[in-house]
Amino acid sequence: QVQLVESGGGLVQPGGSLRLSCAASGTIFRINTMAWYRRAPGKQRELVARITISGSTKYGDAVKGRFTISRDNAKNTVYLQMNILKPEDTAVYYCYAEGQNFELGYDDYWGQGTQVTVSS
Repeated sequence: QVQLVESGGGLVQPGGSLRLSCAASGTIFRINTMAWYRRAPGKQRELVARITISGSTKYGDAVKGRFTISRDNAKNTVYLQMNILKPEDTAVYYCYAEGQNFELGYDDYWGQGTQVTVSS
């Protein structure tokens, strides 16, 4: 079983920065894709950023140029550096991972989420 644990959320003023971390632990052969999603009040869940095991990245339009996703494969950890934060970035941020199990199948995993609030 694999667990994802997010950390780094909190309250920050507009224009500020936060760095989120998500560490995967448990039994897994390989984590192929890791991503950050978010859900703001009254809105659908949206992709924030995604990164493959080879380092290819994709960003949601709302965060391009401000957020950077990275990962440490040895630690099975993904990071999200968030800069120039705006009030509309306020949301619960969820870590996601697609992992390959030892039977060579694929499983999806979700973290519990961490709250990011951008407010004066």
